[in-house]
Amino acid sequence: MFDASDALAMVWRPMKREVKVLNRLGLHARPAAEFVRCVRTFKSSVLIHKEGEIFHADSILDVLSASLECGSSMTLEAEGEDAETALEKLALMLVEFQNQEG
Repeated sequence: MFDASDALAMVWRPMKREVKVLNRLGLHARPAAEFVRCVRTFKSSVLIHKEGEIFHADSILDVLSASLECGSSMTLEAEGEDAETALEKLALMLVEFQNQEG
């Protein structure tokens, strides 16, 4: 028998995290591709909110279209069973990109 409380347990609330691009070249093609590959390893859906626009973080075209230059602030939003882990990993990845070149 289906219990309504089971349905509520399966509803995931979006989690958000403010992050900043620190790499002096911004999130250009190579790190953007790494970022997207990482996003695709999670079951959660991940969005990027920047200056009133929303971009799908699992799409290289969307990530590049977001124009994530050095110093850009954005909000990552993840929704799903591994949302917290996804946000932690993606935020850490942006920090790790800080000293990478081309």
